[in-house]
Amino acid sequence: MFGNQHVIPAISNHQDLKKFLSLPLTYGILMNFQLAQLPELIQIMRDNKKKVLIHSELIKGLNADEYGAIYLIQVLKVDGIISSKPKVIEICKKRKVIGIFRFFLKDSLSLEQSLEINRKLNPEYVEILPATSYEILPRIQRELNAHILMGGLIATKTDIEHCLKAGAIAVTSSKTELWI
Repeated sequence: MFGNQHVIPAISNHQDLKKFLSLPLTYGILMNFQLAQLPELIQIMRDNKKKVLIHSELIKGLNADEYGAIYLIQVLKVDGIISSKPKVIEICKKRKVIGIFRFFLKDSLSLEQSLEINRKLNPEYVEILPATSYEILPRIQRELNAHILMGGLIATKTDIEHCLKAGAIAVTSSKTELWI
């Protein structure tokens, strides 16, 4: 789905958006913006032939539930949503937009709970945080039938390489110096 794009920029301000628009990348994640800003930002991305992913839990003023997801899909026509809420991912699947189920690995219990939710939800994409947990990817891949992205705490190009070698299809990063 993401082609040869192995780093998906997480964009949280206008300066980073400007940088993203200047790069030969297709997919970008909007986060930490206000809901009222989204229509204009999405239009700017569309005008520059970019695909828009929204981190629904990090948009100020957006209810990050299934109704917020319906608004993003029907009204704003986003290409995809990142969420830790299963109902949001179900809406994405029904509406045929990219749904990336995000979960955090804090300990063995959070891993088991996340795997159980993923088995029931069966998302096409998952994002695992933090990316420093890449060594557990082979186990997760054996248990899930999903494409895996990694994000969080990526500090260097070497971190990206570790994630990709471990089996991630891409990483998400807000560090502009790692986008290309």
